[in-house]
Amino acid sequence: MTVRRATDADLSVLEELWTAFEREVPSPAYVDVDRAQELAEIGEIVASGLGFVAERDRPVGFALARVTGSGLARLTDLYVAPDARRDGVAARLISAVADALAERGIEHLDLEVRAGSSDARLVYSRWGFTEQLHVLGVPLATLRERLAPEHRADSFASIHVQSDAVGDVERAVREFALRIGSRAWRVVGPRNGWATVYDEVIDHDPTALVRFGRELSSRLGAVVVALSLEAEQVVRLVAFERGGIVDEYLSVPEFYGPLAPGDVIGLAANPTVLSRLTGADPQAIKALAITGATPAELPAPRELIVSLAEALGLEGADHGYEQAP
Repeated sequence: MTVRRATDADLSVLEELWTAFEREVPSPAYVDVDRAQELAEIGEIVASGLGFVAERDRPVGFALARVTGSGLARLTDLYVAPDARRDGVAARLISAVADALAERGIEHLDLEVRAGSSDARLVYSRWGFTEQLHVLGVPLATLRERLAPEHRADSFASIHVQSDAVGDVERAVREFALRIGSRAWRVVGPRNGWATVYDEVIDHDPTALVRFGRELSSRLGAVVVALSLEAEQVVRLVAFERGGIVDEYLSVPEFYGPLAPGDVIGLAANPTVLSRLTGADPQAIKALAITGATPAELPAPRELIVSLAEALGLEGADHGYEQAP
C-alpha cells in the first residue's frame, strides 16, 4: 500500500471516494450539500498540495487538509473504503498530512467529527486529538417552542437513603448541603425503610446530585439511590453502596453528547445489582430500564421515573424540592 500526494489527475477518483463517504455518513438533514462547491474545494486543496491518496491495486482512501490560520490547519476529509479498514491506511494518510504541514511550519491540526461517529472519535483520541469545542444544533422550531414563556422544561431529583434513622440522615444532609451551595432541603420518611432527601440544587444539577448521593452513602454506610428527571426528557438513576457508584442508568445515554461505546453500555441499568440493593424483581427492572437514542423512542419520562421508583420500592420520586411535603 502506498500513500502519495494527489494531483489533478486524481480528481475523478477523489470525487468517487468523497461520494462514497457522503453516502456512508450523510450530512444532517438540515444541511444542503452543494456538490459542485464541495468538489471545487477538493480541487483547490489538491492544487495547494495538501491532498493525499492511498492506493493498493486501486485507490482505497484519501485525506485533505487546509491551512486556516497562522500555525493552524484543519483536516477537512479522511476516508478509507470499508474493505481496506483496520489495516493502518488512515494512519498512513494522516501521517502524510502531518509531515506536509510540518514542512510548512504548521504546529496545530484540528478537525470536525459528526456527533454519531463514536468509532472515529476513539481513533482520533488514540492519535492525540482532544476536544476543543462542542458545536450544538437545534431545529429553530424546537428552540422557539422551548423559549416560549409558557414552556417550562421541568427537572427534579430525589435521593433515597436505605435507613430508618431519619435523624442521622438529616444531620448528614445539613452538613453537606452547604458544600454544594444549597440553602433549602428537606428529609421525608422513613417510607418502606427509605428516607428521602430533596434539595433545591440537585433538582437542576446532575453533578451535585451524584456528589450528594455519594457523600450520604459514604457517611452513613448506607445504600443510596438517586433518581432524577432532567429537562423533562431523560431519566437518571445512580445507585451507591458504601460511597461507591455500583450502578448507573441514563435513559438516553448520549443525551448530553456522544460517548465512547463502552460508556454507552455503562449507562444501562444492571438489574442484578439493583435487585441485590433494593430487593426489586430483576425482570421488572430489565423491562423498565431500557435505553434509546432519543427520548421519543422511550416511554414518557415522567411515567418512566415513576415506574422505576415503584419497582425499586421507592416513594416520592415523582417530584423534587418544591413539591416535597
